Amino acid sequence: MNGLRATDDPLALKSSVAFVMDQDTNEVLLNKNSTAVLPIASLTKLMTSVSVVEAGQPLDQLLTISQEDIDTEKGSGSRLAVGTRLTRGEMLHLALMSSENRAAHALGRHFDGGLAAFVAAMNAKARLLGMSDTRYVEPTGLSSANRSSARDLAALVDAASQHPLIRELSTSQEHQVAVGRRTLQYRNTNGLVRNPAWDIGLQKTGYIAEAGRCLVMQTQMAGRKLIMVFLDSTGKYSRIGDAERVRHWIETALPSPAAVPVLLAPRITS
Repeated sequence: MNGLRATDDPLALKSSVAFVMDQDTNEVLLNKNSTAVLPIASLTKLMTSVSVVEAGQPLDQLLTISQEDIDTEKGSGSRLAVGTRLTRGEMLHLALMSSENRAAHALGRHFDGGLAAFVAAMNAKARLLGMSDTRYVEPTGLSSANRSSARDLAALVDAASQHPLIRELSTSQEHQVAVGRRTLQYRNTNGLVRNPAWDIGLQKTGYIAEAGRCLVMQTQMAGRKLIMVFLDSTGKYSRIGDAERVRHWIETALPSPAAVPVLLAPRITS
């Protein structure tokens, strides 16, 4: 990814990969290394949520966190202790909004046919959407073997945004869940959902060391519905900064949809 990070672009973005397209017309407004295939971290959970919703399993069914849901890949923590029981809908909410890994894993494990069948369903949906650069091996994104490209992820955002529940849960600012006698407070991992300057219809963040900071969004601005993808951003807040740079460019430099220069950065393949 060092070669990708050396790619210059007109907006001086900190993300190695950036892709912005008009959701209604499929017009590409910004393209930086959009076909590079990289680890996608918790952006994986967007396909996890699509697979859960489209399977039609009952959202009020109670699921239980088990020893199998503990992260052995990265050793990450969780406030959902083994034995915690939440509804499928609450697990989905926490996975999308606050990127709860045990919740996402439990969703896959409670799929009809188990975890292997769930991962197969994720990959089948990717193929159906034409996501030829994409491969999933598990439902959380903790594995760096979950890989995709920005163009593929834009197709996923478009598909996921057709589900009102996914839009609602992914953009929820905060949520409380009752676990035994305790109430746990969760917040959205994307601070832009709390920013009134943004109109976000769907979003998901992601981070593991191998993937850098990642962000996908469906948002409205300047009279357009846009899909934004940022991968392998280097600093803790740089993906948010990149989104703000793109928003400023679109709102100030694009007077009308008919007069859109495509920002194109060359792809570096080394």
